Parts: sequence; C-alpha cells; structure tokens
Amino acid sequence: MNTLQSLEQRLTDFRSWLESNNRAENTILSYSCAVRQFYGLYDSLNADNLQLYKCFLLEHYNPRTVNLRIRALNCYMEYCHSSVTPIAMLRMQQKTYVENVITQADYEYLKRCLIRDGNHLYYYLIRFMAATGVRVSELVKLETRDVETGWLDICSKGNKIRRIYIPKSLREDTLRWLAREGQRPGPLFLNRLGQPVTPAAIRGQLRKFSGLYGLDPAVLHPHSFRHRFAKNFIEACGDISFLSDLLGHQSIETTRIYLHRSRAEQQVIINQVVNW
Repeated sequence: MNTLQSLEQRLTDFRSWLESNNRAENTILSYSCAVRQFYGLYDSLNADNLQLYKCFLLEHYNPRTVNLRIRALNCYMEYCHSSVTPIAMLRMQQKTYVENVITQADYEYLKRCLIRDGNHLYYYLIRFMAATGVRVSELVKLETRDVETGWLDICSKGNKIRRIYIPKSLREDTLRWLAREGQRPGPLFLNRLGQPVTPAAIRGQLRKFSGLYGLDPAVLHPHSFRHRFAKNFIEACGDISFLSDLLGHQSIETTRIYLHRSRAEQQVIINQVVNW
C-alpha cells in the first residue's frame, strides 16, 4: 500500500471513529480536512512537525480557524493514542455578544413570507429551529413520530444525551400540516423528490431567501435560529441552567453569552442613550 492509500485508509478509519463518537457531519469534514492538510505538509506526526504546522496556520489563517485545525489534530492524536503532547490552543478574548442573530421581527416577517408563498416545508423547518434550539444536523434526523410524542432524545456532543422538546402549539400545527400533505411515517422534512432534506440544502435555501425577501444574508443561516431560540428562552424564562441542558452545551459558561445583548442591540442602545 502506497503512502496516499495509507493516508486515505487512516482518514476513513478516523471518520468512522468520529461518527462512533457522535460528532456532527461538519465536524467530521473539517477534522478530516485538517489531518489531510497536515500530512500534505509533513510526513510524520511528531512534536517538531506539530509546532511547524501551528506556525503555518498562524501565517495563513485567522485565530478561530487556527484553533479549529489545532483541535482537529489533537483529536486525531487522541484517536491514534499518540504519546505526543497536544498542541496548545490560542487564547482568545471571550466575546460579550452573539453575532449574526436574526431579529424577532425578521423571523416573524420570514414566516409570513413563506406562508404567503405556500412554502410550508421551510415555514415549519424554520419554526422547528427557532422553537426547539435544534442544530441543523439534528433537525434533519427528526421523524414524524417525534412530533407525535412531543420530544426526541438525541446523543449530542461529548456523548451527552439531551432531550429536544417540541412545544405543544408547534406539534399541533405540524400534525395538521402532515395530515394535509398525507405524509407517511418516516423523516419529517422531505424535499420535492421525497428524500430527506440535507443541511447543505437548508443552508442554500436560506441564502436564496435573503435575496428573495430582502433579508440580511449574514443572519440567514441555521445556527441563527438556534441563537434566536436561546435569546427568546432566556428572556422569557431566565433559567440559564435549563437552557444549557436544552442546547446541549458541555459547560454553562458557553450558555452565558446569551445573557448579553447582541452587537446590533448594543449599538441601538448606545445610539438611543448617548447624546452628550
């Protein structure tokens, strides 16, 4: 087996290991790309090459991407049971706001546009993201039976089991929609060919909506609706510990960012208050 074939086999095994540890599809793809990039630059996994790789990343990428690639290599070393010391992550200042969150007004506007245009699939798809806090990789796994039961237990990051609750009003509306469509048991969200929608298709469709309805493309991405759920929940309930469980965060510190206003909200307040 040549070097290229050996690398491809290692990547295949690594991807299988990531899948067995319930890593998201996007995580598996980005981690695999980082390992492929490393071995495209260096022939062996050792401390010297890892430091050279870190320097390479610092010269070519922003800090967030650098940390993502470092995290990928550290994960790969864990998979390999490597004795090499993991690469140190960059220390980054904690943000005090969440970026690119769709406003409640734009969310309501988008729903009205979708209903007006008869696009019930994306009307309910968007409602599910904003009303449950589900990740897009989890959204596409929902089935009609989950709507009937009102919840779904899912294995999230770090092998953490969390329950996704479907609010009563959304359940009732969705069941009526499914009845009208005559949809059979199985995946909840199907494309026009009767196949389950994919995360990539959802992202692409949201980009189209930004142009079609005159919305900011920066806020029309799947995670934006998860942020909207978190902000609405914390404002209505205030239980940050419960919200952390609902979102599947490994640390409550990750959830605390939703206690802060978004950057746009901060700007509005400054414009209204500061007149000196």
